[in-house]
Amino acid sequence: MGSRWVHLRLCRSCGPVGCCDDSPHRHARAHFQASGHPIIEGYDPPEGWGWCFVDKVVVELPDQTPQRHPIPRYV
Repeated sequence: MGSRWVHLRLCRSCGPVGCCDDSPHRHARAHFQASGHPIIEGYDPPEGWGWCFVDKVVVELPDQTPQRHPIPRYV
């Protein structure tokens, strides 16, 4: 979209990457609301933690999703 984002989150169910709740458009939350997929992963860089939108808790992840290419920063 060309807008600024703070952090990126990856859907652990199907893989789309969206911006976090501190970003203007909150795409990760919008994806959860549309899909019902509850677990996201900190993704820029992979941060080793997950979040469950349903239970509102940090969750342990058995592995981290590798990045395929550098993520551009909009500062």
